[in-house]
Amino acid sequence: MNVTLPRIAIVGAGPGGLTCARVLQRHGLPVTVFENDATAEARPQGGTLDLHMTTGQAALREAGLHEEFAALARPEGQEMRLLDRTATVLFQHTPAPDATDRPEIDRGELRRLLLDSLTPGTVRWGHYLRTLHPLGDGRHKAEFDDGHTETFDLVIGADGAWSRVRPLLSDATPHYSGVTFVEFGFDDADARHPEIARLVGNGSMMASFANKALMVQRNSRGHLRGYAAFRGSQDWALEAGVKVTDTEATRAVLLDGFAGWDDRLLALLRENDGGFINRPLFALPVPHTWTHTPGLTLLGDAAHLMTPFSGMGANLAMLDGCELALALTEHDDPERAVRAYETAMLPRSARAAEAAARGLANAIAPDAPQGSLRHLRQMAGQERP
Repeated sequence: MNVTLPRIAIVGAGPGGLTCARVLQRHGLPVTVFENDATAEARPQGGTLDLHMTTGQAALREAGLHEEFAALARPEGQEMRLLDRTATVLFQHTPAPDATDRPEIDRGELRRLLLDSLTPGTVRWGHYLRTLHPLGDGRHKAEFDDGHTETFDLVIGADGAWSRVRPLLSDATPHYSGVTFVEFGFDDADARHPEIARLVGNGSMMASFANKALMVQRNSRGHLRGYAAFRGSQDWALEAGVKVTDTEATRAVLLDGFAGWDDRLLALLRENDGGFINRPLFALPVPHTWTHTPGLTLLGDAAHLMTPFSGMGANLAMLDGCELALALTEHDDPERAVRAYETAMLPRSARAAEAAARGLANAIAPDAPQGSLRHLRQMAGQERP
């Protein structure tokens, strides 16, 4: 007997969407991924990720990619250290040599690993979803910005914070968290910026004081990626009379904002390579839920955008993608599969989002670095939330 397989579209080629596609293909279900980026190399993919044993790594095991991941991962990147504004080390977590609970991997390397595992042609680059038209019986016609349309039995929104799929399920929109990151970086840090490299160590470093923090994480190939974090207006640059694209003017504003900090920390703002990138932090309401709608669902940031202070965003996105794919392989009826997935995913993501809100409140806090110390001890498993 011939079985008609559902036509499945995933919108967004981030870690969650690609994990979902990989697991679906491993189980013989066809899928198409639509991505707005023109190519895989169209833009930088961001910093490093710590993939947790029971979430991101579990998803990679189900995807048959854990060995390849282990070859790329950096277990030493699990090191964490907290400094105060005098550059005194208050806390340091050094992982055991064989620790694999949360090894680090660059986002770009993880994306490439997932992309290379897919059937050629799975990802259609340069496709921006304009809108979805309900056709009844759970089917939707996807209309893209170039005017072409395709019809699918299930559309999975894996398209991030400003998802084009989410409005068909929910009226919720991301809100500004009150905290902004301003990104900076160092290339070939061990050779060109050895003092800063020693300050950061093998993993991540955070120095915090009174609603401000300087954070740096080690990436692969000698790159250090850092952030100046502070509470304040989303329009801080406009209010200061500068454009973030004006590197020297932005540098002066940041140095003024961190005045009184140790010179070794201020060097992070004085000596960085390249310019600065403004990254205000947004989050969806907690809990974010929706009424089940046939033919549609969400995963990752599209479903549960949260600030990075839970360390769970990419991990949950990958687990979402894996569990949704498995549910679709285990149920003959896609609707039953999506309901089962949403029943497990929604409460889990609400708990993680609550943890992220607590982490943000602790880390960028009036009582920092004491709040930051609580946050890092919780991240290292030395203190209960």
